Amino acid sequence: MSKRRPVLVVVDVQNGFITEDSAPVVPVIVELVRRWQATDGDVVFTRYLNYAGSPYERLIGWTEMTHAPDTDLVPELAPHVGQSPVVDKRIYSLFTLEGTQLVNEHRWTDLYICGIDTESCVLKTAVDAFERDLTPWIVQDACASHAGPEPHNAGLLVARRFIGRSQIISAAGLPETPALRIPASL
Repeated sequence: MSKRRPVLVVVDVQNGFITEDSAPVVPVIVELVRRWQATDGDVVFTRYLNYAGSPYERLIGWTEMTHAPDTDLVPELAPHVGQSPVVDKRIYSLFTLEGTQLVNEHRWTDLYICGIDTESCVLKTAVDAFERDLTPWIVQDACASHAGPEPHNAGLLVARRFIGRSQIISAAGLPETPALRIPASL
């Protein structure tokens, strides 16, 4: 068996996605990033940037997330961001050209995914990883939806069907040294 190369993928923890429903997950994510980086684990952040004429605007009627400070990563992550790449994206997934290049360059095999929104960008990143023959893990208690618990739970339900029930894990189940082993699922 080849060596596992994990990465923590922190999806779209941006000011514009912080609501009463998503705010409680921010300290969980910050602590997860702190723990991961303390063991010299690789971390990549994503930042969603909407634009005029995007499919989100044309088809969904959603025009948010076009300018700072909404598009900025939350201030609580600032001490951790300088150590890791930030992938700006105009799609749901990490797998832009830049994101794909990073995954390939670092030969990451296991993507531990946390962030906002479970039912869209987190889910799409996990499914895209699965379809690229990588191993996605969704850290369910380090994910949320800015639209509330119902979309978050729906995202987890769909994720179980798309990537496997055992791929949905908790932050407590992560090893102290990410590269040593894959955590037991819930």
